[in-house]
Amino acid sequence: MGSRDIEKNRGNYPNYDGHGPPPQQHQQQHQQQQQQSSNYEIVSDKRWKSWLIPLIVVADIAIFIVAMVINNCPKNYFGVDSCFARFLGRVSFQPLRENPLLGPSSATLLKMGALQWDRVVNQHQGWRLISCIWLHAGVVHLVANMVTLVLIGVRLEQQFGFVRIGILYLVSGFGGSVLSALFLQRNISVGASGALFGLLGAMLAELLTNWTIYANKAAALFSIVLMVAINLAIGMLPHVDNFAHIGGFLTGFLLGFILLIRPRFGWLERHQLPDYARVKTKYLPYQMVFYFIALAALVAGFVIALIMLFKGKHGNDSCSWCHYLDCVPTSRWQCDT
Repeated sequence: MGSRDIEKNRGNYPNYDGHGPPPQQHQQQHQQQQQQSSNYEIVSDKRWKSWLIPLIVVADIAIFIVAMVINNCPKNYFGVDSCFARFLGRVSFQPLRENPLLGPSSATLLKMGALQWDRVVNQHQGWRLISCIWLHAGVVHLVANMVTLVLIGVRLEQQFGFVRIGILYLVSGFGGSVLSALFLQRNISVGASGALFGLLGAMLAELLTNWTIYANKAAALFSIVLMVAINLAIGMLPHVDNFAHIGGFLTGFLLGFILLIRPRFGWLERHQLPDYARVKTKYLPYQMVFYFIALAALVAGFVIALIMLFKGKHGNDSCSWCHYLDCVPTSRWQCDT
């Protein structure tokens, strides 16, 4: 390189000493690294092999079969109607008039750990806040939840690993149970819906906290918000525990900012870049703001909700309109508030 070229590069880049490739070439290399980093993010989605979500599906199916065996409709049901699908013998279903979802009786679900406010608060059976996540009211309920879990959970586990998704699933389910127990104190509740809504909430949080790495931001945001809105609207129908949905969603949304945060572009490749091109921090400032706000809100929310629950408070006493979030009465149905 001639001295005139060196002086020209020094004028544009005062720190350049004339040795090695000029900064323009470094910039081109850096742009290539950024492009590779973008591609790496896409490829890295397949780093993890999903095994936890399939294991949860198998466990839920096994627990449902055990519930049907314990239920033993032909032996334990003495009503007027006959057991449905009686040819199945011991695992035949309760009469459709009692359980249209093709499943066991409420008594069997309670025996196996269904959520009920009185047993949690007055009989000190707090373990039901977790055990109810693994129970389902019937085949219809089980299939709907498991299909949703596979569609959402497998992709998330492939991207973030079984530890973070396992924590997200269990804590979101617990959050859904707590809110359900606060507001629905006369009903029993079972199902993984709170945990599933937690995964949906985490997907939304992951999009927001990792906003800069997405190409089609508006399309991704619209699809997630639409999916959440439709499912919450369905939850306003009678006999659906929408408070478990809402509690799980809020818990998963906050956890998403904590557990699903991704490093900024260039962090993973920083040792391969020249000093002037290296990023100094692992996360962007706005990601850390989201992180600490979400952490504080999550801890405060659980502390307040659990204190209210075990003091015997009813959520509707503090919120006169909240019961409409669970069921909206119409001329076609009434809501048990």
